[in-house]
Amino acid sequence: MNNYCLALDLVNDPQLIAEYEQYHRNVWPEIIASIKDAGITNMEIYRFGNRLFMTMETDDTFSFERKAAMDAANPKVQEWEQLMWKYQQAIPGAKPGEKWVFMDKIFQL
Repeated sequence: MNNYCLALDLVNDPQLIAEYEQYHRNVWPEIIASIKDAGITNMEIYRFGNRLFMTMETDDTFSFERKAAMDAANPKVQEWEQLMWKYQQAIPGAKPGEKWVFMDKIFQL
């Protein structure tokens, strides 16, 4: 099992943030299936203001390259990702077009 932590910002607009949260209370079943099929066993997203923090637990079948290839071949995932860009914005320091960015672990108990 592997753990990953990523960050992303939302557009700093209360209405858009509320809409984004509503989508994430009712994630499309095809999106849930694509997450599980990629080898992600648990995913959590937290929000403070317009900053998002995501944790992912994965099994040994998971790789970001495999997930990207699966997503590129899945029209429903592409539709979801396009829709989510309405609410998301690159976090400072992200590369052009990059959404979620990896966070560096600096402490573990």
